Amino acid sequence: MGFKGVDYYNIDALFSDEEKMTRNTVREFLEKEIEPLVVTAFHKEEPLNMRELAPKLGEMGIIGSIFPKEYGGAGVNYVTAGLISQELERVDSSLRSFIEVNKGLVMYPIWKYGSEEQKKKWLPLIAKGKAIACFGLTEPNHGSDVASMETVARKDGNKWVINGTKQWISEASIADVALVWARTDEGIRGFLVERGTEGFSQTFQNHKGSMRAGDVGELGFSDCIISAENMLPQGTGLKAVFSCLNQARYGIAWGSIGAAMDCYETALNYAKERKQFGVSIASFQLVQEKLVEMLVEITKAQLLAYRLGRLMDEGKASYAQLSMAKKNNIAVARMCARTARELLGANGISLDYSPIRHMANIESVYTYQGTDHIHTLIIGQDITGISAVGGRQT
Repeated sequence: MGFKGVDYYNIDALFSDEEKMTRNTVREFLEKEIEPLVVTAFHKEEPLNMRELAPKLGEMGIIGSIFPKEYGGAGVNYVTAGLISQELERVDSSLRSFIEVNKGLVMYPIWKYGSEEQKKKWLPLIAKGKAIACFGLTEPNHGSDVASMETVARKDGNKWVINGTKQWISEASIADVALVWARTDEGIRGFLVERGTEGFSQTFQNHKGSMRAGDVGELGFSDCIISAENMLPQGTGLKAVFSCLNQARYGIAWGSIGAAMDCYETALNYAKERKQFGVSIASFQLVQEKLVEMLVEITKAQLLAYRLGRLMDEGKASYAQLSMAKKNNIAVARMCARTARELLGANGISLDYSPIRHMANIESVYTYQGTDHIHTLIIGQDITGISAVGGRQT
């Protein structure tokens, strides 16, 4: 196992033996099976073959980690799930994104808001990697402003007719099922739309500068007719939507640490080996300052994620605390990627080194599941009691 971890404050001592064992097992698997594939996938913008990899991830319990075993999950706690996300994003953001989409954005709402029939049908399939899912929320004209979504679903007897477009959807072109959110006369509702349904199109979007090792695309609905049984019976309104996003934000809070750690380790090793003016650049004061800044911020991010994980396991984490962790830890990863690229000099733009790839990917993660501005306003409203979303007070 190549990567030994970054742990300046002995945070490992806070984890149980089982939590550490799962993290190490996942780390070893990813280094052996997936990490060698990432650079080529990113460079050529040919996404990782998740049809092949998902069953392996499912067999290890990575996809359905937090869900009960009766539904195909592994039944682990949130801290363990966080450590898994950390290892996934250390390899590549698109890999962690695949898991969070399937686990937090699709399995979670089915488990929380779905019928027993929906749970039994989809949760085991997705958990084992035998079916791939995607989450249809973002639209061409509406990202942060979820309440203004234009996709609509109209009731027609015992059927629903969906019209609209969803864009920047992870796993869009390969998904077997899409959890789609649409406006109805009853408010915003979630619908399960299966691949091959008439009026449902799935398109891959290329020419991206970020998340190139993952599938990202568009979902189209043109008089797409689905059965009434495909609507999530319990989830109504924005509260249901945001509960799913919070699951993904939790994974990002941990995953971003993985990207930051990888950038830090790469820069540290390079600085010790790279010689200029007859000495390693690690002996230069300005280089040491940058390495120390990275390590300090990673350590603070680790402690923030650890405490959030324990709060999640106790059922006490608030949406604003999730926003703080996502906002802070992504900023840390963004800084570490940029700083590592600087320290590598001209080599920093080479895909032979990971920082430039993390740097590109983190720009997407910085934006999705709530932009930095949105998370600032979520925390701001929580501490002041005043909403400033949309530049207005309500």
